[in-house]
Amino acid sequence: MQASDRRTIREHAPPSYFGLTLRLGVWLSALLLASFSPLCRAQYGGARNDSMGTVSSGLPPYLKHAGIAQNLNRKLPLSADYVDSTGKPVTLGDYFGKRPVVLAEVYFSCGMLCPQVMHGAADALKQTGFKAGKDYEIVIASFDPKDTAQQAASEKQLFLRWLGDPAAASGGHFLTGQQPSIDALSNTTGFQYVRVPGPDGKMDQFAHSSVIMVATPDGRLSKYFSGIQYEPRDLRLAMVDASNHKIGTAADLFLLYCCNYNPSSGRYTVAILRVLGLAACVTILVMLGMIYLLTRKPKGRKFPPSSRSTA
Repeated sequence: MQASDRRTIREHAPPSYFGLTLRLGVWLSALLLASFSPLCRAQYGGARNDSMGTVSSGLPPYLKHAGIAQNLNRKLPLSADYVDSTGKPVTLGDYFGKRPVVLAEVYFSCGMLCPQVMHGAADALKQTGFKAGKDYEIVIASFDPKDTAQQAASEKQLFLRWLGDPAAASGGHFLTGQQPSIDALSNTTGFQYVRVPGPDGKMDQFAHSSVIMVATPDGRLSKYFSGIQYEPRDLRLAMVDASNHKIGTAADLFLLYCCNYNPSSGRYTVAILRVLGLAACVTILVMLGMIYLLTRKPKGRKFPPSSRSTA
């Protein structure tokens, strides 16, 4: 056989099934990772948050006692006594038992940080797609024993306007209490605050952290989110996780599998090993499917009997 004939045979010879399958598997793995990576960056990217509870060295010494110490999985003091926005005596446990709870500690006479925390929480909750009173409860508890039920009622109406859902009134609870209940809650959550002088010199203001928390229906602390702006997707996943997956969609469960909660930053980040493992499983399944299809014996084509008449 001449060299030109051998070259022609090589050019027109079909590639091996195994080589073709391997190349297709590699390409599919790369495509899956490339398509998933931007999604995770879009959902969970953004500026990096500093560790929760850290305090700049340039701040006054007393502010070092106004941080947050995360007590994940700690049981909340559900028997703590409070008063709701209607003046009715309640306990913290009245709002637990069925749904996850979004919890924040503020004081209602605050004119700076607390309104921003509540506005940020309302804005994020509005974008989660969940409904207060149906999918979750929200509890805003004052840590100032001087706050009144009238102030709580006013703050609740403002919060509902920010939330954009008047029907959520049954799921939003604004509470005031006395020092023993306040201490029981703040000690459990790790929420630290100190009294500071106001512009008039009176010790009627507080230095404190800006944080919201998510608790399980049975009253255990599940997630912390610091700052005054919160990622709606992170907050949604936290509520799905705290509810033991009783709320949410299949897409939420998929994202929960592919992402891990990072307590130091208060965000969900991509779990690379899980993503690679999932991609490997998909690749193997695709390769096995292609090997099966390529090795199947073609069925012989049946032709109808000849209708040509014999002479």
